[in-house]
Order: sequence, then C-alpha cells, then structure tokens
Amino acid sequence: MADLGQAATGGRDDAARRFFRSRWRGTVPLGRLIWRDMMLVASALNALASMLALWLLGLGTPPLVALPMHFALLPYNLFLALCVWRTAERTGGSTVGYMLLATAWLVLVTVI
Repeated sequence: MADLGQAATGGRDDAARRFFRSRWRGTVPLGRLIWRDMMLVASALNALASMLALWLLGLGTPPLVALPMHFALLPYNLFLALCVWRTAERTGGSTVGYMLLATAWLVLVTVI
C-alpha cells in the first residue's frame, strides 16, 4: 500500500521535475518554449495574477497584500526567460532576436 501512495505523489513530482529540467537543459524545442510555455501559458497565468491583485485592491485590501500576488510569478517568468536564452544559445542562429523577445516579454509581464 505504501508503494501506491509514493507512486501517486512521486508521479506528480517527477512530472514537475521533468518539466523544469527539460526546459533548463534545452531539450524542449525553442518554438514550444517561446510560443506555448512563455507567450501562451505564462502570459495567461500572469494576466490572472494581475487581475486577482487588482481585484484585491478594489476590495480595499492593502497594497502590501495585493502586490505579492502580482509578483508571485516573477521567479517562474525569470526561469522561462533564462531557458529561452540558454536554448537559443545552444541552437545557434539568431540568438539575439530570441533573447530580446524573452527580455521584452519579461519586462512587459513584470510591469503590467
């Protein structure tokens, strides 16, 4: 029985570990990393966090409570931007364009 419990929780942990490891090592195609992971998924999560922070401010919540909600995804955003830079360097070609895109996206989702 203990094995089933470990398998259930270990599977989730392994999937998350594989997700982050594959992006950090650059084994995920650059197009998927940029367009799906960064532009689509992370942008949607950032929009949701920002809307929640604005909603909290609208309810009269002190800014010191609402601002951490807005910036909660900053470590994940930095991770994705660094992964784009690392993967672009490994693939060669026009790395500057990908790095500028990742940097502009990072600034945009942090400020907005």
